[in-house]
Amino acid sequence: MEIEKLAAAFLAAHNSRMTNPANVSRRHFLHASAATAFAAPLILSGGCATDRRLGANDRLTMGFIGNGKQAGGLLGGFLNRADTQVVAVCDVDTTRREAAKKTVEAYYAKKTPGGTFKGCDAYTDFHAVLARKDIDAVCIATPDHWHAIISVAAAYAGKDIYCEKPLSETVKEARAMVAAVRRNQRVFQTGSMQRSSREFRVACELVRNGVIGKISRVTVGVGGPGKPCDLPEEPMEPGLDWNMWLGPAPMRPYNSILSPRGVHTHFPAWRNYWEYGGGMVTDWGAHHFDIAQWGLGMDASGPVEITPPADVATAQSGVRYRYADGIEVEHISENGVTFFGSGGKIYVNRGKFGMELGGKDAASSLAKDKAGLQQILDGVEKEYLAKAKVKLYASTDHKADFIACIRNRKRPITDVDVGAHTVTVCHLVNFAYRYGKKIQWNPAKHEFINGTGNAKWLDREYRGIWRVA
Repeated sequence: MEIEKLAAAFLAAHNSRMTNPANVSRRHFLHASAATAFAAPLILSGGCATDRRLGANDRLTMGFIGNGKQAGGLLGGFLNRADTQVVAVCDVDTTRREAAKKTVEAYYAKKTPGGTFKGCDAYTDFHAVLARKDIDAVCIATPDHWHAIISVAAAYAGKDIYCEKPLSETVKEARAMVAAVRRNQRVFQTGSMQRSSREFRVACELVRNGVIGKISRVTVGVGGPGKPCDLPEEPMEPGLDWNMWLGPAPMRPYNSILSPRGVHTHFPAWRNYWEYGGGMVTDWGAHHFDIAQWGLGMDASGPVEITPPADVATAQSGVRYRYADGIEVEHISENGVTFFGSGGKIYVNRGKFGMELGGKDAASSLAKDKAGLQQILDGVEKEYLAKAKVKLYASTDHKADFIACIRNRKRPITDVDVGAHTVTVCHLVNFAYRYGKKIQWNPAKHEFINGTGNAKWLDREYRGIWRVA
């Protein structure tokens, strides 16, 4: 069956369901099961990818799946590019979906003779976006528990993918995403955009070139781990398909903390709960643990031992993990990343950079002064990296890097495998908090060793038809 027909079958089944969670019953899942014939081929079978031949001046067409707070910035960034055209938006919330459609059409209307534009379609279900052969790439900015399912389906549908961080809800999902992207030869950019900020690249190049000597330890400052969701029931938000918002997660009553009412301007706290995220350990950890991985040259590896703090029952920091070469990383509460070497230390955060050599300040820009920071980095690169043997991937714009790689078919700065290894570190840290046990890990095989850990921790249970293979 043509993919468009499968999409139509899925949408017909999906649209026939009631959206009130009080009425989610066996009948809903019987309707949903009719969609399995569509969902399974997208997720499990190969051969669906069909690349559109792009000329040098062709605009890349994009669909946006998930239109909340984070998606607003991404949408604006891609809209402002002359080489992209947004043709579809998708969200389970009617208000946010229509607001995104209005944003797109208002933007293009300003650039259209006559001042009108109606070329952006709005969908409730992501399969409808993936079924469109005229869409080259998708931007996924849903809650974390949806990332893997949509990304794997998108890879088999032949789309290139920009997916927000953290990459996945589980370790198994991360590996499935890598497998799907590689099998279908997709370009995949993980939204850990700090790699496209100069201060982080310079800090990591200094570390990799031995400027502060042999590294002994690193501190990574992000917030605490997740927790089980215990939110009370609230009246349903009109126009929200709550069953679809939950998707693979367990059924529970609606609460506006998880899916805020209407168009919101804050980052929702669904990320604090195990069912949908991993707390700040995965949310901010996908940024700062990622920089630790980059600076230590561990993008294709990870730690071998993870140790919980003594007060693990209440701790919000204190987990330590060790790499095979003996370097230890400690999760602390203060935001930022600090590398400690035998000859000095380097601190880096957004808009901030500091370096000490021999106990003396060598360069620092701790205020958010962009001009001052760039001057500091200019000087550091000139003095310490002019003849550097290690030069890291240099990107100044995460979205532009993604678009360039779609055209040249190279792997972007935060390729899916990079994102997968980083999110695995985040998950391992969370395991130490959640289960309170020392863990030994084989980063090459992505499995626990020596009788530690539990293989069940690497996966999760999926509700209904949803799954990742």
